Amino acid sequence: MKMVNIHDAKTHLSRLVDDAVQGQPFVIAKAGKPLVKVTVLGGATPRRTGFLAGQIDVPADFDDMAAEDIAAAFQGLARENDTEPQGAEGQVE
Repeated sequence: MKMVNIHDAKTHLSRLVDDAVQGQPFVIAKAGKPLVKVTVLGGATPRRTGFLAGQIDVPADFDDMAAEDIAAAFQGLARENDTEPQGAEGQVE
């Protein structure tokens, strides 16, 4: 969580309050000691999750797509169309 000193809070209060309303609370401190926490009151903070609901289609196998290629890349193995192992370009032995 962001901590700001009193002077900076007075100087940038409008921006800090806007950030708090967007779900980014902050703490006002004096001489490095936290004094108060500023956070939004009432309703929930704005949500981003699901903002494209109904506008895009996610395949049922999304979490498993290209799992074999990803595992091979981490292991340094060649994929079907590659002629040498991943990461081997420019290596001197």
